[in-house]
Amino acid sequence: MATETILIIEDDPTMLRVLKDNFEYTGFAVKTADDGERGLHAALAGTVDLIVLDIMLPGINGYEICRRVRQEGLDMPIIMLTAKGQESDIVLGLNLGADDYVTKPFSTKELLARAEAFLRRRRQKEPEAYRFGRCELHMASRRLVRDGAEVPLTPKEFDLLALFARHPGRALTRDEILRSVWGDDLLVTTRSVDRFINTLRNKIEPDPKRATLIRTIRNVGYRFEGE
Repeated sequence: MATETILIIEDDPTMLRVLKDNFEYTGFAVKTADDGERGLHAALAGTVDLIVLDIMLPGINGYEICRRVRQEGLDMPIIMLTAKGQESDIVLGLNLGADDYVTKPFSTKELLARAEAFLRRRRQKEPEAYRFGRCELHMASRRLVRDGAEVPLTPKEFDLLALFARHPGRALTRDEILRSVWGDDLLVTTRSVDRFINTLRNKIEPDPKRATLIRTIRNVGYRFEGE
């Protein structure tokens, strides 16, 4: 397998060196950029497999880089670096197309693990069925099976569960879920998303009151822990 390439866009020289050294030590090829303009140029070249993207950058900020990358149809995973507790930053980044975030200060090992998880899923083709907990979600027949028995799902419940199953470990905002599952349906709100989540939890969680598969991320949305 060819070596995968990580692009790190970070203006702090110490942080940039630490991340570069750790990703290279793990076996990745690494490209770096220390400002927004160079970072955007490297990202739009489309020759990297994952981007680690700081939000606060000189020139062009991380939000604009993320927006431009997705506008150009590039689908490599993007992990954003954000200040601790800045939930509005997190939500905006995810809504612009970032796949996940880590808050500073963070564990380099955690960042490496998240990057590897995204790249591992990117290498895989969609399976015939996703397995999580005591459940199997069969894609072609659009069936949910739990402990060997079929569990009825409405079409939108299936679409929502399939969205989660395809993106395990990824933080999804309510707005992103709305766009992916309901499109431009103006009658559906973020509260509708929460109601659908509660219904799915009752169907897939061992204990819906202590959810372990569909985790709530306060002020952001949800993360599916399906692996």
